Amino acid sequence: MRIVRDYHYTTAEDRGASVAIGNFDGVHIGHRAVIDLARDAATELNAPLGVITFEPHPRQLFAPDAPAFRLTGPGARAHRLEKIGIDVLYELTFNPALAALTPEDFVKRVLVDGLGVCYVVVGADFHFGAKRAGDTQMLKDLGTQHGFGVTIADLVAEDTEEVSSTAIRTALSEGRPRDAAAMLGHWHRIEGPVIRGDQRGRDLGYPTANMSIEGLHQPKFGVYAVWVDVLTGPHKGTYQGAASLGMRPQFNGETPNLETFLFDFKGDLYGENLSIALVDYLRPEAKFNSLQGLIDQMDADCQKARQILDAE
Repeated sequence: MRIVRDYHYTTAEDRGASVAIGNFDGVHIGHRAVIDLARDAATELNAPLGVITFEPHPRQLFAPDAPAFRLTGPGARAHRLEKIGIDVLYELTFNPALAALTPEDFVKRVLVDGLGVCYVVVGADFHFGAKRAGDTQMLKDLGTQHGFGVTIADLVAEDTEEVSSTAIRTALSEGRPRDAAAMLGHWHRIEGPVIRGDQRGRDLGYPTANMSIEGLHQPKFGVYAVWVDVLTGPHKGTYQGAASLGMRPQFNGETPNLETFLFDFKGDLYGENLSIALVDYLRPEAKFNSLQGLIDQMDADCQKARQILDAE
């Protein structure tokens, strides 16, 4: 998958795609429905399949002090899009200049002159251009004017609940990772490099891979059964594990992070990139009367996590 970040500088290989446009936070099943329509058009037109998204997320530009809300960072989103067969990801830099484009200028400068799209698919709630002035009917009219096709995808529902990034955040905040996964179409994952912690887990017999969750929506704090994909380095592969997400109350932690213990693993993971899939919520965080009490609970957590993951 190729990644294009500036619509001003594209090659012939980058142009002429059938594209889905959106932020695609989490790449959930509603997003997949939009992308699949663009895939159908790409097949019919013998064109590359593309996704147009924006980085940083527009909300980060307009409300920089708002609480972290993203389900996935740009790297995790790119990995997921590559897995579902995207040929080219247009991860356009979202800045004040792009935000100020009128709907007409966005279509002419970005979609037509910049990327030369042959087909566009968006969701029914899509708006574009300065002050979100453009809607789906305007996009259709501009597509007719400039010679590209447009399809508007219906919103997707899971049972009776509309699938959205907001609904997924709610499920995660309430400790319901399986409900989130049903809407995502895959496990919710936290990806990033392993950073150095205080190494207390090693002293307790549970060495953990520590990862930052800065900038991401925070699922309910507590202990989870997890699948671990080691993405880089000599230990690449998939492992079972148990992870603690939160503030580490036993040690008066000040910054939330994710600490994962990989079952049946020996090796150094510092600096390697991991993808942690939240499978089941086991229990909330707790502070124990002694370190032995904490160790006993960790033993029980790992045994329960093994049982859950073995049944998957």
